Amino acid sequence: MSTITLAEAVKLKSILTNRVHELEEEIRRVAFTTVEKGDTPEVSARTLYVVEAELGTVRLDTRTLDRLMYRANIDHSIEFKDEELPIVEAIELATQLRAKARLYKELSMSPKEEIQYGYAETTTVYRVALFDPEEYRTRSLQIEKDAHKLSNLINAKNYSIHLDFNDENYF
Repeated sequence: MSTITLAEAVKLKSILTNRVHELEEEIRRVAFTTVEKGDTPEVSARTLYVVEAELGTVRLDTRTLDRLMYRANIDHSIEFKDEELPIVEAIELATQLRAKARLYKELSMSPKEEIQYGYAETTTVYRVALFDPEEYRTRSLQIEKDAHKLSNLINAKNYSIHLDFNDENYF
């Protein structure tokens, strides 16, 4: 059995997903034809049953690859900020850090104080930030850097992990 890296498996997962969609479309094309009454339908070079069998193989490979990837993401870990994290948790943390950085960037673009129109006819009403937008700007930059660093660690680790999977049908 040949091996592939976890990084290659991530790419292959995308290829397999696309292949499933392509084969489903092909099934829809080869399953039917239009003919005049009494004419014999032309059969495609690839029959419904051939395409269906290929789709079954690709789906099995997808499940196998998923199992191998999930196991690797649980069994292997990376060190980030003096903490050992399983890859699956590191992936989620990177996602959360990016979301946090987006939120902090949004807060950083807020004015410290702005007039609110349409709230009162005779009184001036202000919307006042209860935080320092500049502080959130600098925090968003640092969190974004942390997310990039963590993603790079995950990617590097993905190239060092090998999975027993035969990819010759796809690469």
